[in-house]
Amino acid sequence: MNRLLGKVAIITGGTRGIGLALAEAFAVEGAAVVVGSRSLESVKSAVSLLGAKGYQVRGYQVDVSSIDQVQALADHAIRELGHFDIWVNNAGVAGPYGPTMDIDLKTFQQVLQTNILGVYYGSHVAMRHFLSQRQGKLINLLGHGAKGPVPFQNAYSSSKAWVRSFTRSLAQETKGSGVGVFAFSPGMVLTDLLTDVEVIQGSEHRLKNFGVILRMWAKPPEVVTEKAIWLASSATDGQTGLEIYLQSTGMMLRGALGEGIRSLLRRPVRPIDIKLKVIPPA
Repeated sequence: MNRLLGKVAIITGGTRGIGLALAEAFAVEGAAVVVGSRSLESVKSAVSLLGAKGYQVRGYQVDVSSIDQVQALADHAIRELGHFDIWVNNAGVAGPYGPTMDIDLKTFQQVLQTNILGVYYGSHVAMRHFLSQRQGKLINLLGHGAKGPVPFQNAYSSSKAWVRSFTRSLAQETKGSGVGVFAFSPGMVLTDLLTDVEVIQGSEHRLKNFGVILRMWAKPPEVVTEKAIWLASSATDGQTGLEIYLQSTGMMLRGALGEGIRSLLRRPVRPIDIKLKVIPPA
């Protein structure tokens, strides 16, 4: 407890899923939290939820693909709370599942604008503030594809490869500045990013075992917060360039073994509500 006491954390995409779980976990540890989202209703809901639990929380409507809006988010935090010490670039979109050439150009561009420009703009704004005060923690979220290609999820996966390379380079460029620049990959987390899936017509069959995969390897958002708290805390002072991956080989083997035992013993299936929305190819 109180590992983040007196700190101010800004979390983009902080009103649901991993972002909301991080916001609450940081608040439990004593941080004041500012959550950002494109949806004003989502912002109001998250602020109400966390505020009702007694946490110090602010909210701001922001589209991370706009540098002006990202700067406005930072300015809002400074006006309300005086400063900020932690910035988490969590906002992201998956895009439809299917062949690259069947995805609408504007849809593909939207994924890149949110996942790449959103991280770039957030990092730019945060680092200007952190470097001037010679302290701060920037945490950029990775995802599936950060270490290699993922066919049929090319927009999302290639954007995460970019985030990894960008974050590593930024950490090397600012080494010795007092600012920590970190990449954090939570692995498969059971949020609507995974369960609300758009799929290009003709690719539905590729997802027939997706429910099994989620049962084996997806975890609730709350499970991933402990390592993020550690990254944001004084435990990593003086460090930079760390890459944290929570989807280990051992964890995947345990999940697969558990699913195999469940199937062998014919135990009840853990229900996971997957919503597939089939869209026509471009």
